[in-house]
Amino acid sequence: MLILFVGSCWALQEIVQFRYMVLSRFWLVIFISSILFVLFAVFSGQFYSIDYVLNGKKDDPILIKETYHWKLPSSYVDLMARADNNTFILDKNPSDPDTTYVMKEKTVMVYSGVQKSDGLLVTAKNSLFDLILPLMAYLAFFAGIMQLLIDSGATERLAKRLSPFFTKVFPQVPAGHPSITYMTMNFSANFLGLDSAATPFGLKAMESLQELNTEKEKASDAQIMFLCLHAAGLTLIPTSIIGYRAAANAANPADVMLPCIITSFIGTLAAFFIVGLRQRISFKSGLLLGVIMGIIGAIFGLLFYVGSLNLVEKNYFTGNFSGILLFAIILLTLLFAFKNEAKFKANDTTVFDAFVEGARSGLDTGVKIFPYVLGMLVAISVFRNSGLFEVISGGISEVFRYIGVSKEITDSLPVALLRPFSSSGSRGFMLDAMNQFGPDSLAGRLSSIFQCSAETTFYVIAVYFGSIQVRNTRYTLGTMLLVDLICVLTAIGVALWFF
Repeated sequence: MLILFVGSCWALQEIVQFRYMVLSRFWLVIFISSILFVLFAVFSGQFYSIDYVLNGKKDDPILIKETYHWKLPSSYVDLMARADNNTFILDKNPSDPDTTYVMKEKTVMVYSGVQKSDGLLVTAKNSLFDLILPLMAYLAFFAGIMQLLIDSGATERLAKRLSPFFTKVFPQVPAGHPSITYMTMNFSANFLGLDSAATPFGLKAMESLQELNTEKEKASDAQIMFLCLHAAGLTLIPTSIIGYRAAANAANPADVMLPCIITSFIGTLAAFFIVGLRQRISFKSGLLLGVIMGIIGAIFGLLFYVGSLNLVEKNYFTGNFSGILLFAIILLTLLFAFKNEAKFKANDTTVFDAFVEGARSGLDTGVKIFPYVLGMLVAISVFRNSGLFEVISGGISEVFRYIGVSKEITDSLPVALLRPFSSSGSRGFMLDAMNQFGPDSLAGRLSSIFQCSAETTFYVIAVYFGSIQVRNTRYTLGTMLLVDLICVLTAIGVALWFF
């Protein structure tokens, strides 16, 4: 706890003194504090081995002790001798990993509990093979599609039509600028729950906005506004959350759909107004208000339609809606490119060659962002496995319990606390909450709303600003964390209202 206190004080001091290096300083504080916490735990006898922090894999049992046969009850030794692989599990409980005894030639290895995340070295390897390589494939494909939109003239037309609205939100972006199309595609993909498509469009938007940025190492107002709106995560169809709830045998897997939409919409509005006030954007525009009201009307219209469906029809609709729209976007892009094939010939290329050229640029972007993703993920790995996160989340939960917050709410808070750091980690907590308390409990439903109503803040900042090598993120991190907090409070209120 002393290490945590010192680290927190240092973090506060650093944030005050180095407000232009918030993300870098936060990364250092998390990384260094976690390593110190691990070393303190080893030397104080709380950890038997720290090898799992370096080389272990997620959900592997943690070694807590090694002892001689004769120091254990003879019944344990007999059970191990008769068991397969000389392994004996004491009081096995599927929902709670218990102590495991593994007999070797002269000693017994004792394991208890499982580690929360892959070890540092395993994370470094997996960040390339399990994250960056698949991401590069997505980037290549959708960057190729975007190149077709550019060369066919579709982006220019779309940007001109949307410019009156976007110039109100992004006054620094000229009317008809290509970044308007990229941002539109990104928001649309997020809106439909198409994460694999949203990221490539978002990266292209940041690259395009960087062309307008006069200070290349410092985030522009337009980039901050775009990233905060993106991170707010307005989602119309939370397909993955519905799928997880269906797998957990929820009575109505889609019953969190409306709370997810309301929470993410309020988070998006909060991001817009917080950044807008900071950038002195006028909110009196009739066009701006009209578009916002139109979005609200479309959301409630869709919700009214979904609410009229029975359970089977809801599952069918939510399972196919996003995929059909994605295919529709790809199909329309290809048809428009085919119709305007003359423009490709004028540029001495073909539709297919343009796609390949765009895909190649997507691969280049993937290579560029890898070091940023690697640095963030290994720090989060040590943070999770050190036990420091559990100390912090446990302390916050106790504070909430002390002031009278319902236990069901505090049981779901780990999802909200980990969401800005790790999507997979918070997803694990969500699944655990549904398994332990039931998918239809308040904790199970609230965990689902937390998971779908915000982005992985630190990962998003590392990827998006890393792709354009912006080092000074200004007030982006503080704003995104504030929006995360607003989403958490909104989710709690909405869950209590609905359930």
